[in-house]
Amino acid sequence: MSARGMLSVVGTAVGGLIGWSEPSPPADPATVRALFADLGVRIGPDDAELEQAVRYFQARTGLVTDGEAGPRTVHLLSRYASEARESTWFEAA
Repeated sequence: MSARGMLSVVGTAVGGLIGWSEPSPPADPATVRALFADLGVRIGPDDAELEQAVRYFQARTGLVTDGEAGPRTVHLLSRYASEARESTWFEAA
């Protein structure tokens, strides 16, 4: 199993232990960028720009501000993105 795959498994296990009801998406850069896009934040291909966006999100949501899209960050980002998608769908209907 790759390191990324192992981190995904560990993130899902940790999420189950702390009460997350659904698994978080993978923390790969493309997925994190897509989650930000769902929130209306467009991030270019520059990794420094992505890290800055992650830091800002972490600071605004009370998470440890380390710039790493770990399980807690991705889980919360996913929840907000899901709510944004549902809100946009409702407004468009």
